Amino acid sequence: MPVKTYKPTSPGRRHGSVLDYSELTKKKPEKALLRPLKKTGGRNNTGRITSRRRGGGHKRRYRLIDFKRRKDGVPAVVKAIEYDPNRSANIALLFYADGVKTYILAPLGMTVGQTVMSGAEAEPTTGNAMLLADIPLGLQIHNIELMAGRGGQLCRSAGSAAQLTAREGSHAIVRLPSGELRKVHVGCRATIGRMGNTDHQNVKLGKAGRKRHLGRRPEVRGTAMNPVDHPMGGGEGRTAGGRHPCSPTAVLAKGGRTRRKSNPTNKFILRRRKKRGR
Repeated sequence: MPVKTYKPTSPGRRHGSVLDYSELTKKKPEKALLRPLKKTGGRNNTGRITSRRRGGGHKRRYRLIDFKRRKDGVPAVVKAIEYDPNRSANIALLFYADGVKTYILAPLGMTVGQTVMSGAEAEPTTGNAMLLADIPLGLQIHNIELMAGRGGQLCRSAGSAAQLTAREGSHAIVRLPSGELRKVHVGCRATIGRMGNTDHQNVKLGKAGRKRHLGRRPEVRGTAMNPVDHPMGGGEGRTAGGRHPCSPTAVLAKGGRTRRKSNPTNKFILRRRKKRGR
């Protein structure tokens, strides 16, 4: 969708931009596929803040998305392309031939009236879900499973796509948007095509209020805090922190490794997104 700007009637309008939503064909969501969504404010089940800078924001309802695409051999017609407040990508409303209605992630180029399918009978075209064993090499894919039957976990944000580069035995080699090469079992599913809403990254919020509408609260620098609140706090006058940037729990913010060495999925990574030693 193209990015639209307004006449600068205020400083926020001058520096902000919005999507024109010309791709959307339906305003109100399908009522049967809605669920209530409770806000957490970044707090866990004991009431402690475990994810900072969250809270407020516009009230939302969750759309039930079919990440598994397990209705094999049953064709579905795309009835609408809709907005989803819970993700950067748009969603598509499907009407299956057996009467079932579901939402799926809308790939780039999906249109109303298009027919999609999943399973071995499906053609390798945009919007169809297939096993990695059946997808031709070189195609762009999204909504990729890491474990068969769990549902898609990779490449679900707007504009993202991975590429199926090779197959070796029981595993396929996938190049992720970060540049990482990863082995995924050929029994896992993926959807053909690239995620839509590619102009999402070009939108500028323009003012703090739009950030608050998204549920994001202000971010305070660690050097502006007291020593009791942050490892980089304190000092007479303004300081540079006196150490490498870190979180309130002293986890390094630039280059610090947070991945466990004993992670059992390390063996599936052929090339990391970051070079070692950096």
